Amino acid sequence: MIGEQFPKQTTTDWLKESATFKLIFIGVLALLLLIPSAFIQNLVTERASRQDEMAKEVSDSWSASQIIKGPVLVIPYRKGINITDTTKQTPVENLYILPDNLHIKASLATQILHRGIFDVAVYNTQVKVSGNFARLNLSSLGINTNQLILNKARFEFSVSDLKGLKSNPVIKTNQPILSAEPSFESVFGNGLQAPVDLSAVNDNEIPFDYTLDLKGSEGLSFLQLGKTTDVQVNSNWSSPSFDGNHLPDERKIDTGGFSAGWRMMYYNRPFPQQWTGSQKILDNDKKLANATFGVKLRLPVDQYQKTMRTSKYAIFIILLTFISLFLTEIIRKQPIHMFNYILIGAAMVIYYTLLLSFSEQVGYNMAYLIASVSTIMLISVFISSLLKNSRAALLFAFILAVFYAFIFVIIQLEDLALMVGSIALFIIIAVLMYFSRKINWDKN
Repeated sequence: MIGEQFPKQTTTDWLKESATFKLIFIGVLALLLLIPSAFIQNLVTERASRQDEMAKEVSDSWSASQIIKGPVLVIPYRKGINITDTTKQTPVENLYILPDNLHIKASLATQILHRGIFDVAVYNTQVKVSGNFARLNLSSLGINTNQLILNKARFEFSVSDLKGLKSNPVIKTNQPILSAEPSFESVFGNGLQAPVDLSAVNDNEIPFDYTLDLKGSEGLSFLQLGKTTDVQVNSNWSSPSFDGNHLPDERKIDTGGFSAGWRMMYYNRPFPQQWTGSQKILDNDKKLANATFGVKLRLPVDQYQKTMRTSKYAIFIILLTFISLFLTEIIRKQPIHMFNYILIGAAMVIYYTLLLSFSEQVGYNMAYLIASVSTIMLISVFISSLLKNSRAALLFAFILAVFYAFIFVIIQLEDLALMVGSIALFIIIAVLMYFSRKINWDKN
């Protein structure tokens, strides 16, 4: 009828029925859920730091990661050339010489020590060091042979954690066997030295050969000191990580362990072949880092790193889940209260604490399965009770399973994660475009 009045839609009714407002609410809720997600990431970082602390405790008790340094030949000399007054004291400095050839062979017998729920890789090793120093070349330094105090020469070498030495090293050279002793003023800082009398060298090469019987944890590295440096390492550890400024020229890795070999010339070495005066050239952290290389005993599974990567996809999973739930209520014309969205969001945040706690006990893969199945079952049963429709709940469970399976694949791929993720997002946007065509954004 002409005069009939239709009831006006109130703001409250519009808020209850507007699909646009529901989407705005979903977006705000997803952003708010990033706050507890950030707390989860902080928790992962804290647990990873705790693992590092446990590794340090084990290293303090066992021995730290080792760096093999040396040897260096040190020869004292008198600075004056024409000395006529023998009663007059002349200043004495040191001549430092690096090896001409340096050959190192190391065999690592590894094991895993457990400290609570944390694991630390440790090893015992025999490191055989051999090579030679070339004939003395003094002309470039302006030193005469008669200035050298050859009977006071010494070999100096070191490892980064002397506590790891299990026996006193002895050096074989062209003289009787030399025993090493601690030196707190070594060219390496704290180290070992073995006095050697070179009076009878007669301008010949000076060979050396010694074995370091030591233990360490997490990694073994070497310092490039020779004009030619050859290093061979083998171990029963099946998941090595090679680091430093030089990668192996050859390597072989299988389930039984690994072997690796380096061969380097001195052209890019940050140290001179010989020098006088300064004792600190080989005690410079930056130069040492540039000349150090080796292997780290990486644990096969780092659950904290994978859990952290998984948690960074939290906003992706939460948004896709909410949008899927939103489309479900639009298509079935069964509204779902906003409070229920909050509960579902809370369940998806708790998922990451489940993943973290179980990964510390049973490993990442099994923890991912447990956390995913538990969360999917919880949410799907909840959806079934809300919609009173088991088929819709099963469909939603399938959608969630696809999401979590996709994230798991992304985590495993690593190198192809960006490409696969981009393709998947493109497909998801296309699907959302298709289902959103006939939605009345003003009213359900």
